[in-house]
Amino acid sequence: MTALHNQEHTSQQDIQALTQAVLQDGFCILRQHFSPDTLRSWHQAFTPLLEEHIAREGDLQNRGAARYYVTLPFQAPFADPSIYKDDTILAIAAGLVGEDAVMCQLATDTPLLGSDYQAIHRDAPPLFPEMAQETPPFQLAINFPLVDVTLENGPFEVARGTHLLTKEEGLRRLESGEVELEPITLNLGDVMIRDVRGLHRGTPNRTDIPRPMVVIGYSRRWLFRPEVSIQVPRAALETLSDRARHLLRFNPVVETLEAKTATEIYQSYAY
Repeated sequence: MTALHNQEHTSQQDIQALTQAVLQDGFCILRQHFSPDTLRSWHQAFTPLLEEHIAREGDLQNRGAARYYVTLPFQAPFADPSIYKDDTILAIAAGLVGEDAVMCQLATDTPLLGSDYQAIHRDAPPLFPEMAQETPPFQLAINFPLVDVTLENGPFEVARGTHLLTKEEGLRRLESGEVELEPITLNLGDVMIRDVRGLHRGTPNRTDIPRPMVVIGYSRRWLFRPEVSIQVPRAALETLSDRARHLLRFNPVVETLEAKTATEIYQSYAY
């Protein structure tokens, strides 16, 4: 597994190595990449959103028991260009899903005490299910936690290299022991970049503290998944840089974020 420890300037060689790791293994990790202080402010703002979500639709349990998917509003502190326009991450994304990539998702996955193992799954169906061969990457998940991720509080588990296989072949290799699920522990500030097709699952949080994991999605410009999007307030749009507008160009523009849907739209998640 390729991991990069934070540097003031990431070299082109580092970016190429990390990009290659995602192509080969399905993921890479950037250690100590984001400011922990910034992420602590995210965590503080996220806590009431999680509580509201559980009160509003917690009975749906669409991610499994005591596990919740919560979309983040595109406003402070979450609409942070130092995060979603990070030069290193965007350079890696460009090498995987193209220079003209789109930012399509800003959300969280949070297991609480009482959560369980998810079924092993992918986060997207194949582009061409009739083919026995996988395509190059078409969507990435940029994951970073808002607390340290340990073996006790629900680490993400992934099977290396299975993004290059059909789901059936990946499951067969897991069953035979040719590949195995690896738990990924992360410290606050670490970032994981992964191909959404890698077979993975969430695991139980055995602690009393929720473990929020942010996901920012970048996809090829032509990929449209209506279950995920970012509502961009018109007032915010007018303040964005040209690069930010370009990343967000296919997302809906709204007059206000006050009007919420009754439930999260992204209900069916496992493929």
